[in-house]
This record gives sequence, structure tokens and C-alpha cells, in this order.
Amino acid sequence: MQAHAIAAAGVTAASARFEASARRTAADPLADLAGETVERIGAEIALKANASVLLTADAMTGTLLDMLA
Repeated sequence: MQAHAIAAAGVTAASARFEASARRTAADPLADLAGETVERIGAEIALKANASVLLTADAMTGTLLDMLA
């Protein structure tokens, strides 16, 4: 199912965004602390949203298989 692939890519991208922001903050903590905090919060929300899509797609696939059985 394509939803799984799209959501998995979204999880990967959100994790990369979070990690990049954390690295920038570790390198220079006072450079843009507010901006990086907002970036990490956005990455966290994106990760949760994509995880929710994965769970929903998995449930839908299970329902479809139950209907076909």
C-alpha cells in the first residue's frame, strides 16, 4: 500500500529534521534557540502525524483482509 511508503518517508524526514536541529543547537546553543525549538516541535508533530497515518493504514489493511477472508 502506498500510504505505508509515504508515511515511512515522512517519519524518516521528520527524524532527520529533528536531528539536524539538535545538532545545530549543540554546535551553537545561543545562535537561534527559539527558531530551533520551533523546528524541533514541528518535526515532532510531523513524526506523530506520520506515525498516525501508518497505524491507520495498517488498520485499514487489516479490515480489508478480514473482509476478503
